[in-house]
Amino acid sequence: RCLPNYCEHGGQCSQSWATFYCDCNNTGYTGATCHNSVYEQSCEAYRHQGKTSGFFYIDSDGSGPLGPLRVFCNITEDKIWTAVQHNSTGFTRVQGAGPEKPYIMSFNYNSSAEQLEAVINSAEYCEQEAAYHCKKSRLLNTPNGMPFAWWVGRANEKHLYWGGSLPGIQQCACGLEESCLDMRYFCNCDADREEWTNDTGLLAFKDHLPVTQIVITDTNRSNSEAAWKIGPLRCYGDRQFWNAASFNTEASYLHFPTLHAEVSADISFFFKTTAVSGVFLENLGIKDFIRIEISSPKEITFSIDVGNGPTEATVQSPTALNDNQWHYVRAERNLKQTSLQVDNLPKKVLEAPAEGHFRLQLNSQLFVGGTASRQKGFLGCIRSLHLNGQKLDLEERAKMTPGVKPGCPGHCSSYGNLCHNGGKCVEKYNGYFCDCTNSAYEGPFCKEEVSALFEAGTSVTYTFQEPYPVTKNASTSSSAIYVDAVVSKENIAFSFLTSHTPSLLLYINTYFHEYLAVILSKNGSLQVRYKLSKDGLLIFTIDSGNFANRELHHVKINREGRELVIQVDQVLKLKHNFSEIDFKAIKSLTLGKVTDSLSLDPEVSKANAYGFTGCLSSVQYNHLAPLKAALRHPSVAPVTIKGSLTESSCASMMEADVNTATTIYSSSDPFGKTDEREPLTNAVRSDSAVIGGVIAVVIFIIFCIIAIMSRFLYQHKQAHRNSQKKEKEYPENLESSFKADIDLQNTVSECKREYFI
Repeated sequence: RCLPNYCEHGGQCSQSWATFYCDCNNTGYTGATCHNSVYEQSCEAYRHQGKTSGFFYIDSDGSGPLGPLRVFCNITEDKIWTAVQHNSTGFTRVQGAGPEKPYIMSFNYNSSAEQLEAVINSAEYCEQEAAYHCKKSRLLNTPNGMPFAWWVGRANEKHLYWGGSLPGIQQCACGLEESCLDMRYFCNCDADREEWTNDTGLLAFKDHLPVTQIVITDTNRSNSEAAWKIGPLRCYGDRQFWNAASFNTEASYLHFPTLHAEVSADISFFFKTTAVSGVFLENLGIKDFIRIEISSPKEITFSIDVGNGPTEATVQSPTALNDNQWHYVRAERNLKQTSLQVDNLPKKVLEAPAEGHFRLQLNSQLFVGGTASRQKGFLGCIRSLHLNGQKLDLEERAKMTPGVKPGCPGHCSSYGNLCHNGGKCVEKYNGYFCDCTNSAYEGPFCKEEVSALFEAGTSVTYTFQEPYPVTKNASTSSSAIYVDAVVSKENIAFSFLTSHTPSLLLYINTYFHEYLAVILSKNGSLQVRYKLSKDGLLIFTIDSGNFANRELHHVKINREGRELVIQVDQVLKLKHNFSEIDFKAIKSLTLGKVTDSLSLDPEVSKANAYGFTGCLSSVQYNHLAPLKAALRHPSVAPVTIKGSLTESSCASMMEADVNTATTIYSSSDPFGKTDEREPLTNAVRSDSAVIGGVIAVVIFIIFCIIAIMSRFLYQHKQAHRNSQKKEKEYPENLESSFKADIDLQNTVSECKREYFI
């Protein structure tokens, strides 16, 4: 039953009397026949799993013949970059290379050419940096000469243009931009000067990438030298992940070539619909067929017939699937099983019969979004359709098909929940992105903290717009005419890390001399202090511990009308209802030391004398992010910065501060850290002392053992000498004397052997 071997991708086949089994260990694939890749097809797919930047394996053709490839996914911005390293991404110096003895470097990407081509073809854009630093070393020998250097790309094709230029044009970037050092040449290096210069740019024509080899032939003259660098292959954009089509009528469909999948087939896609039923795809044979459909609002059915009669695998969802949200479907058929997976619901698996027909023979076109009979068509969107790892371009086919439109709007309805911390989901034609403008966080999902290091005296003040002149005699009710400066609530959130008390963390004041202050008292307790024109000073103290303990603490202060809620480290600490509150007409918000001469109560003044020394992170006030504005847009935002403000990571500082035993603290530094070399030196000295002590003990023990053994051997040798003297002085007869001599010789011989050992 293992001949032929139906275990795919190198799976090991074994058999019983009735069936065969596949061992998929260490193949990178899974399933009954090792058909399914355990890896995603792109970095874009990992991003939607909530992954952060790092090294991943991607399998560009899924269940296809190409194996997984290790890449670096840079998931730090809207564009998700995929980088493939090669064996020489740094600068390399070259001397002594000429036309007869050229310098040649070939690049190894630890992958096959087909794997790299699959990554490039599925991306929207790819590039490789090409840099050539030269001193009396020509590059392309422009304008009319034969090039002295060139690179080889895909299909082993030689290319005579350099980074920043266009294919077919023997120039460098400065030639296109008309900015070369010598305008007679199209590359800086072609001027052949004695001083160092360079030609650097990006190779971005996808059909020529990746760079597989570089050849240099002009560094063999006197004082001639060059240094080159070819960067890693970098691509962004998954052309297939958002490749979608919208089906507007039940009679509309897309058709593709016949699905050839006699012994194994897998089909995966996303769909979104409001219809109660419809066929996603269908492919017919003379008797055989394959079909996937939404048979009811809560059911997806996978039907197949290989000649033994129809088999149906149905997955039932507890909730409606026609909710206009994206849902994922994966259907698979092989010699052992027929299976259907919908979203994260339990997979439906049907075992294949041991006997009978097993080859799926189809001959019609593949219909997507409808059927050959043009009945029970699908209304809605289908995207990212894969058949046996092959990607079907729905958008390109939809452009020429009536009743079907390329693309599909409404991604935020499904993926908007991936935008965190107040980030807003914004639709794009081929996806979405998270707008973090009004969030205190940043990054592709608004989850990366924005934090800064404050020193004694550092102050960040955000000034609110004053839309109408405020006079000293203005009544509280008149503040209703304000726009930006008038608020009826405070939604405040921030994180802090410090070891200093007392400290003033946050201060908000109004045009009517009211204020809200958040301070750390001398004993490390947290205080929220409201000074109101009617109720006077209200103090709310959180004394559940010392918050100046060099640990990161998260504070949330929410006031909606008269109700105040304070949370610290995700734990509700206090709830209060004001009898009456009219905290309006906000003038400014200050982080750290308040520099303006204001009438503060004594406790706040005491804290303000020290300001704040430590790390503040992700400060949010209603829809504003004052700390982020100070760090990212200091020249545009109404922010005033005084003192030293250094961007840092509070979370990483806390991790680095866990082991403080070898750290020497200083009051001048926010966290008492001195020169990092000093703790390292102390650690080295400490380790050296321990190692020296151990070596001394070992040497002492060895000397003791040698002394004891030497004494024992000396005593043993002395005893044999005494025995020899006695035998010689008192022989009883010749025979006994002869025996004694023999014994003595043997003893001495044994003694010698023992002594020398």
